Amino acid sequence: MTASPHGPHGSHPTGPTGPRSPEPLGPDSLTWRWFGDWRGLLLAPWAGSMQNMHPELGAGVAEHSHFFEERWGRLFRSLYPIGGVVYDGPLAARTAREVRDYHAAISGTDAHGRPYHALDPGTFYWAHATFFMLTVHVAERFGGGLSEAQRRTLFDEHVRWYALYGLSMKPVPGSWEEFRRYWDHMCADVLEDNRPTRDVLNMRRIARPPLLRWLPSPLWALARVPLVRLTLWITVGLYPQTVRDRLGLRWTPHDERLLLVLGRSVHHAWRYVPERYRFHPRARAGWDRERGRSVPGPVETPARNLPPEDRRGLPQHYVPRGGLRD
Repeated sequence: MTASPHGPHGSHPTGPTGPRSPEPLGPDSLTWRWFGDWRGLLLAPWAGSMQNMHPELGAGVAEHSHFFEERWGRLFRSLYPIGGVVYDGPLAARTAREVRDYHAAISGTDAHGRPYHALDPGTFYWAHATFFMLTVHVAERFGGGLSEAQRRTLFDEHVRWYALYGLSMKPVPGSWEEFRRYWDHMCADVLEDNRPTRDVLNMRRIARPPLLRWLPSPLWALARVPLVRLTLWITVGLYPQTVRDRLGLRWTPHDERLLLVLGRSVHHAWRYVPERYRFHPRARAGWDRERGRSVPGPVETPARNLPPEDRRGLPQHYVPRGGLRD
């Protein structure tokens, strides 16, 4: 394995004259290949629920978030700045600071009297760790698989990616092996069953996704049931067994075989999607820039994804300045 760019104890990288700025990821990275892929949407409930099971993160969502009032808008607009930390090239560090600062005012005390702050390094890193594992799952489950060397490379890249936020590197494991132990410990000993997690998994009345906004409401009412069941089934299948146990969810060897078949089918079908349309717009813009196509600046979320007008001035919301593009 290549040594972690932040040293064995998660310290900041140093140069001849002291600390140096972390290098953003580029098109030669495996993270670019997988993170902005639309197949990641299959894992959105998995990532959201895994994040919310963290006690401090879940408390912040419970007290400060309106996610469940505008589930699709919040999800799709978040893809832009979070994706930008990976795909914005020379602007990635600026985007990372913006994402970090959206969380600066999120703090309080939960129902058990435990204080929390969204920028606590351990809390913020847990959210990042779920994005890293989402990337791994997309590649392994729906993208043809990863070698052990590729997993180690993705680990090293996720450390560079996280360093752009400018927070303490102390929570970051020093190697892929240490990360696996960290992940197992979090899932077995730290994560908890709470209301924000159950809210993510409650999709019985979920609205039409933007892709199906043309579908008449009666037809969506019929399609919603099997689509929700499929989404929840995939989510349960991607949970570690310790998380399934904590949430009281069942998963059988037969389920696992079916998920493997689904993953292979998605992988083979995806080959027929033109490469340009496999990626989220922010990721697509990064690829365009690197390939010499004219890109005037970061692609921002369209207006349909913005929060309600009465909340657009709040510091925790991403609302693009200088106009909207898609």
